[in-house]
Amino acid sequence: MTVLSQEQRAEAIEALTSQRFDVLVIGGGVTGAGIALDAASRGLSTAIIEGQDWASGTSSRSSRLVHGGLRYLYNLDFKLVAEALRERGRLLTTIAPHLVEAQPFLWPLKTPVIERAYSAVGVGMYDALSRIGSGGRKTVPLQRHLSKAGALRRFPEIRKDALVGAIEFYDARVDDARLVITLVRTAVKYGAAAASRIRVTEILKDGRGRACGVKAVDLETGTEVTIEAERIINATGVWTEQTQDLAGGSGGLKVLASKGIHLVIPRHRLKATTGLFLRTEKSVLFIIPWQHYWVIGTTDTAWHEQLKHPVPTSEDIDYVLEQANQVLADPLTRDDIIGTYAGLRPLLQPKVLDESKSTKVSREHTVTEVIPGMVAIAGGKLTTYRVMAEDAVDFALGQSLAKVRPSVTADLPLLGGDGYQAAVNQAQRLGARHGIDSARLHHLLRRYGSELPQLFADIDADPSLGEPLAAAPQFLRAEVHRACTVEGALHLEDIFVARVRLNSEARDRGESAIDEVAEIAAAALGWDEARTEREKDNYRQRIAAELAAEEQPTDAAASAARMVAPDIVD
Repeated sequence: MTVLSQEQRAEAIEALTSQRFDVLVIGGGVTGAGIALDAASRGLSTAIIEGQDWASGTSSRSSRLVHGGLRYLYNLDFKLVAEALRERGRLLTTIAPHLVEAQPFLWPLKTPVIERAYSAVGVGMYDALSRIGSGGRKTVPLQRHLSKAGALRRFPEIRKDALVGAIEFYDARVDDARLVITLVRTAVKYGAAAASRIRVTEILKDGRGRACGVKAVDLETGTEVTIEAERIINATGVWTEQTQDLAGGSGGLKVLASKGIHLVIPRHRLKATTGLFLRTEKSVLFIIPWQHYWVIGTTDTAWHEQLKHPVPTSEDIDYVLEQANQVLADPLTRDDIIGTYAGLRPLLQPKVLDESKSTKVSREHTVTEVIPGMVAIAGGKLTTYRVMAEDAVDFALGQSLAKVRPSVTADLPLLGGDGYQAAVNQAQRLGARHGIDSARLHHLLRRYGSELPQLFADIDADPSLGEPLAAAPQFLRAEVHRACTVEGALHLEDIFVARVRLNSEARDRGESAIDEVAEIAAAALGWDEARTEREKDNYRQRIAAELAAEEQPTDAAASAARMVAPDIVD
């Protein structure tokens, strides 16, 4: 079994400091994780390091969608949409069928003829590009035209005067952080050395001025490490320029940090059986159903504060509520909100930038040389991470070597994806043996796929792990244990934010579950009582700071409120 664990991390750091790698990836978001898998699966000796927890930046704070980008058709960006739809199909059918799930959406129509006609053309082109990209296969159902009555049956909470009918179309959804962690684990399966909380402090150069490695600090111990590599790929998203600056030179990319915020409301608040897609004056708004909650977002505004902990403001929250309530018969209020989160999109910055129009910045990615031996990649979106990874590794290798060692990830299943259908077929039998009902089985299959028997093996070894968390019964105690022993969680916040995601999916951000989760983590990670109390106190401070930030009117005030809470390591 391939794991991210304390022991694996120690072995990775030993490898980082004792060998020279073909490729060193800086950045453990979806792009960096995808690059590490692409390079390792080509047979290149590969290392990946991340300054915080895996997926701690943009890649755990997205709309949790795998989509072609329907709105980009209206910018005539056919190439980007076709590429994204092709990747969506691969993720749904081959790469991560356990993590990526088809999701229907309604597009409400306000006029009966003209809007339906041009919207049908747009969605029809979306469907056609999807079929072309998947070799003619239908990976999601095609669009359906609905009457007003038909639309209201699927989404009864829509105001009756807000539509005359609707188009139902499909995209897909994904737990973004879980995708990243699975990518890193799969890269480790193919030989990559992977370590989180390793912060780069210097880019090393040889006598010719070529990048040849990095100096970094292990934030867990304070130890300085030197990592040698033939090629360095900078995949640090909104930190792209900061990482480039360590290398000097005049090359590299400029990015705009654009903030997008999301609200989470309980699943029972809306009885709809489909999601909702709305075009707004500034961007688009998605209302996305999950098993236990809805995600509503997003915004698109320039962010000038610290990059580590972006937060929504009170104004942001009011804006999203206002946009959603324009079509909801029973308006949402702040009392309905059980969670919020904010992320920063690394948008490529043009030569002249009007920040008030950040939604106009291209989402296409770019790879460029920073200095000889070091390249940077930025832009793009979660759906196209694999293409970005392939392009980055091809660029770093150079044309001739890339032809000799081509990418193989287009048809490479991630851990849990290989044999997924067989796992689905066995799930009822395994679940019955452990007293697990169909709803929980669906939850577990969509998180662990064909690795689900490993979770059951943990429960067999310790039956207490088969019990639900007392304060969050949607999760089993075994999921906390696995977060620590298999999924690379080093701290309490790692569990709550990116694995058992109560930080954004519970009204108290997981505070009521702190004692139980910390007890399981302490046993798995070998914490003593003092360490356990420090972890709990730190996470409680984080909760208080995040809740305080939500009450602030401006980005500056919200950022300042969030930064009151210290990081667990720094």
